[in-house]
Amino acid sequence: MLASSVRLADRSSEISGAGRFSSVISSKVKTQPAKTRGHKIQKVRTNQTGRIVVAGAGLAGSLAALRLAGAADVVLIDQRPEPLAGHTWSFHSGDVDSAQRAWLQPALRCQWDGQDVRFPGYGRQLRSGYASIDADSLGAALSGVAGVTRITGRVASVDAGGVTLADGQRIEGDLAVDARGFSPHPSIEVRFQKFLGQEILLEAPHGLTHPVIMDATVPQMDGYRFFYLLPFDDRRLLVEATYYSDGASLSSADQRAGIAEYAAGQGWRIATVEREENGVLPIALRFDADAFWRGIPADLPTIGLRAMRFHALTGYSLPHAVRSADLIARHWRQGAQVLAGALRGDSLADAKAQGFYRLLSRMLFEAAAPDERRHVMERFYRLPEPLIERFYAGQSTWADKARILTGRPPVPVGRALRCLPETFKVKPA
Repeated sequence: MLASSVRLADRSSEISGAGRFSSVISSKVKTQPAKTRGHKIQKVRTNQTGRIVVAGAGLAGSLAALRLAGAADVVLIDQRPEPLAGHTWSFHSGDVDSAQRAWLQPALRCQWDGQDVRFPGYGRQLRSGYASIDADSLGAALSGVAGVTRITGRVASVDAGGVTLADGQRIEGDLAVDARGFSPHPSIEVRFQKFLGQEILLEAPHGLTHPVIMDATVPQMDGYRFFYLLPFDDRRLLVEATYYSDGASLSSADQRAGIAEYAAGQGWRIATVEREENGVLPIALRFDADAFWRGIPADLPTIGLRAMRFHALTGYSLPHAVRSADLIARHWRQGAQVLAGALRGDSLADAKAQGFYRLLSRMLFEAAAPDERRHVMERFYRLPEPLIERFYAGQSTWADKARILTGRPPVPVGRALRCLPETFKVKPA
C-alpha cells in the first residue's frame, strides 16, 4: 500500500524508537523455530560448518535465516520472547523476482491476484498481485529449517565476530549480522505511518475478493486516514486503521472504536476479534546515507531497518529484507568485511535511487496540508498501472517521475518548489 513493514504486513515488526514503535497485543505464535531460554543454545545443527549470529529476530533477521536454509547454522537473538508475534507483512508481486518468490513461498499466509483502492470520487481494481506473511506462517517456515536456533536475551553490543548479551555472555560465530531494528539517527528525518489493526472473524461473509490497500472514503483526521483490508477467507480479515501523520501517538481505544464503526458501516457483524497489532512506520523525508554509514563499522553486516532499508514513502521493508537476505547468502562465506561491504554498497545505491521518493514524502507532508493529503493519493492512483507497480518496487523511470510531477498539482506550486532541495535544517554529523 502507499503507506505497511517494518507494510507492518510489510509493515515491519523491526522498528523501535522513532520508527515502528510497536506495541503488540496478540495470541502467541503457534509454530516457532527452535527456541532457547536462559541463553542455553540448543545444538540443532546442520552438516554445515558455518555459523552466523544474528542480533534481532524480526523480519529481516528471520528472512535471512530462511534464505540460508541448509547453507549455515543461524543463531537468532532477540530480547522479545516472541519477536514475530502479532505482525503481518505484505508485498506487491512486482517487488520481488521469481527466484525470491520461490524461497519466500513457504512463509506466505495468503496471496491474491489483485488489489483495490477506494476514494470518495474514485475506485479502482489493480491487477497487480499481492501477498502477505504473518507471524505464524513465517514461524512455521522457520520451524522446518534445520540449524536455526533462537536465544532470548538483551543484546548489549554486536561486532563482526559475535554478539555480547547484557549479562556478559558472548555468542560467537563465523560472522555476526546486526538486524536489531530502527533506531533514530540525526542523518534521517522522518514522519510517520501509524496504525492499529484487528484480525476479525465475521458472522457472515464479507464479500471481498481482493485486499483493499486503501479505503480513503472515511472521514479525514490526524493527517491522511484510510483503512487497509486483507481478506484471509470469506469471513476472516485484517482491518487496519492507518494514518500518514506528523506525530507518532495513536489512541488504541479510539482506533478500536473506529474499526468497529467501519465494520458496521460495511454491514459486517463481528463475531470475534482474533488478534490485534499496532505500530508506527518511518516515512523518510531527508536522508544523508553517507553520514549514516560513517557510524557503522566497516566490517559489521547491517540489515533491515537497522540499515534504514525501507521504501521512503510507503514504509514497506520486506522487499529490502529479501534483497539483503540474498546478499548474505551470496557473500557470507567470504567473511564479515566482504559481506558488510556488499550490504553497504547496496544500501548506498538504494538511498540514492530513493531520492525521488523522499521528495514525494516532503511534498506530501510539507507542501500538502493534512486535509489535502487524500487528494494527493487519489491523483496518484489514477495514473497508469505499470507506473504504480514500478513505484512500489522502487523502479520508477524518468518518464514515470515526470508523469507523477506534471499536470495539475494537488498541492500549491510554491510550497511544492520549496520541497525540492533535500536539505536538513541542522546538517547531520
